[in-house]
Amino acid sequence: VGEVVVFKIDDRDVPIVHRVLEVHVDKAGRQKILTKGDNNSVDDRRGSIYARGQQWLDRDSIIGRSRVYVPRLGELTMLLNNHPSLKFIVLGVMGLFVLTSKE
Repeated sequence: VGEVVVFKIDDRDVPIVHRVLEVHVDKAGRQKILTKGDNNSVDDRRGSIYARGQQWLDRDSIIGRSRVYVPRLGELTMLLNNHPSLKFIVLGVMGLFVLTSKE
């Protein structure tokens, strides 16, 4: 609990980085995980982050854990995913910086 993990939801293409809020062991002994984004007011099952009908993450959904914290990086990721043309503008600007660098 408290660790920041990277997980994948079946309905989404982009992995999500959120904090573990609660860990639960079901009757079969499987570990189930509930997450919440730091800037979200509700946990991920109430915030419609998980797939429809999903209440917990399985261990298999966890891809990794975060080692570095960069404030507001998730907002940039969502902006670039919601506006694909913005990706090309950012890549173009970065390419210009590479081409015009003095080294």
